Amino acid sequence: MNSLKHLFILLLIASKSTGFAQTTYPKITGYFGILHPIVTISNEQTNLNFRDYYAVGFPTGINIWKSSKIGFSFEIVPNIKAEDGHDKVTNILFHPGVLIALGKGYTFAGRAAFESGGRYGFTPVINKTVIKNENCSYFVAVPFPVRFGNDHPATFTVGFQFGIAF
Repeated sequence: MNSLKHLFILLLIASKSTGFAQTTYPKITGYFGILHPIVTISNEQTNLNFRDYYAVGFPTGINIWKSSKIGFSFEIVPNIKAEDGHDKVTNILFHPGVLIALGKGYTFAGRAAFESGGRYGFTPVINKTVIKNENCSYFVAVPFPVRFGNDHPATFTVGFQFGIAF
């Protein structure tokens, strides 16, 4: 019986050191990023960031993972635009959504979008963890915002985001 106890302790230690330890759910993570919209397309025009103006967003959020496969995310994104020597906060985006782990560090986020400027829509996002440490991880993401409303034509944007999760 004593040797069985020692074997159990050895297996427990080995499982912790080799990553077989079970993560407890729900699991809560936070993150902060920098978002650069690259191009925005509507039926009236195509706008390129970095050409005539500079726009940047700062996504900040909390992810609540129900399991290793699915979770909920709550994100707020203040957006700043600099143009013709002037800059201002142009919009604050409320961005809740569902998270689906795709494996190999990839995650799909399907987000609803509600902007303080009166626009609304949805944002599919593909996210990839590129560096994972014990206390944080670094990620890149490609969001595809689709927006409607506020007497403007529908738009489709492609962006690039990078950030840190903890």
